[in-house]
Amino acid sequence: MASLLQPDKVVYLVRGEKRIRAPISQLYFCRYCSELRSLECVSHEVDSHYCPSCLENMPSAEAKLKKNRCANCFDCPCCMHTLSTRATNIPAPLPDDPTKTAMKKAYYLACGFCRWTSRDVGMADKSVASGGWQEPENSHNQRINKLIEYYQQLAHREKQERDRKKLARRRQCMPLAFSEKYGLGTRLQRQRSGAPISSLAGLSLKEGEDQKEITIEPAQALDEVEPLPEDCYTRPISLPEVTTLRQRLLQPDFQPAGASQLHPRHKHLLMKRSLRCRKCEHNLSKPEFNPTSIKFKIQLVAVSYIPEVRIMSIPNLRYMKESQVLLTLTNPVENITHVSLAACEDEDPDDINSTAKVIVPGKELVLAGKDAAAEYDELAEPQDFQDDPDVVAFRKSNKIGFFIKVIPQKEEDTDVTVSFKIRHDFRNLAAPIRPSEEGADTTAEAIWLTHHVELSLGPLAP
Repeated sequence: MASLLQPDKVVYLVRGEKRIRAPISQLYFCRYCSELRSLECVSHEVDSHYCPSCLENMPSAEAKLKKNRCANCFDCPCCMHTLSTRATNIPAPLPDDPTKTAMKKAYYLACGFCRWTSRDVGMADKSVASGGWQEPENSHNQRINKLIEYYQQLAHREKQERDRKKLARRRQCMPLAFSEKYGLGTRLQRQRSGAPISSLAGLSLKEGEDQKEITIEPAQALDEVEPLPEDCYTRPISLPEVTTLRQRLLQPDFQPAGASQLHPRHKHLLMKRSLRCRKCEHNLSKPEFNPTSIKFKIQLVAVSYIPEVRIMSIPNLRYMKESQVLLTLTNPVENITHVSLAACEDEDPDDINSTAKVIVPGKELVLAGKDAAAEYDELAEPQDFQDDPDVVAFRKSNKIGFFIKVIPQKEEDTDVTVSFKIRHDFRNLAAPIRPSEEGADTTAEAIWLTHHVELSLGPLAP
């Protein structure tokens, strides 16, 4: 099952912006360009943000404001699992008579995996189950916010400078007839005489307002640092009280050294994204907007359109000796597909990893169409394709098994790799068909596609 348990055993070459070799289960197929696409060849677009715990949908602006974190859900600072809210009864004094107590409900956060609770770090219990949990404050927040404002101001100035240069370039190329037609000549003369035109000066939208200059103080290096405690090297270390490197890096603003300083963190949001072909700008993948749905409106995965090659059995491979390898070929579409195989040429630029010579069948392979009900229909008559037993080992529904011959050419400890070309016909049934003359055949025209396939057959036998 090369595409399920060992996906790297069979890879297809994607000729996009980058030449990428990847399993067919990780590729997409653009029906409009009739080419394979990988995640490196497509544009990624964020559709929506949502919390994986409470499944709350959130607009992009709100997610950015909340730093891509959910306001209601928390992660355990020890094991990073989702925290749940637990309720308990605690005695509380009555407001009328402080000498008497009554049981009152209190809520705290607890992890069901590592048994960490918010009480371990001294967080106070809450009287309500939602919100209001105490969060530590970072002492450097003021400095960080000032740096953010300063760099936002710098980015705004750079944008204004780019707008001024664009406008100046446009004014130099402006025809005289165009300026006279729309009455721009007098306005430009007024500008030369000393009356600036704010609309042509490339200023910001807040005209007339004096923007406050933001200045920051440069960081000062300290000559003296705090000395280490005297018992730093003699104090015994309790490993359960020391945080791990991962726990510290998950809280970069605090980096707690001890387990008593671990506080729960707001859960990170996830996103639903669409994939778009960069060449034709059509969608290759588009999920449904609802976070509770796992379905897709558009999902053009390659395994639904391209014949899939898998490795079924590999014999003992020996140097310069011919071996017979059994492969399977599956047809994912509903119409009959014709497949032909060809070995790579000597100076093929795609064939850079081969370590063995391959002899593929010279005859064309015919694959039956995919029929989901055929495997359950015992009375269905099998189609007669008149297969050559020396080439086709078996046939079942839309899948066949066929033989290729492999001769390893390198006596090394590396895996034996073979490459070949697979050529098949494809009918784009989903493309709109223009109405033709009456009585004309409206069947989609078949196009022939060629893919470069590489197989990793493992090491040589001892």
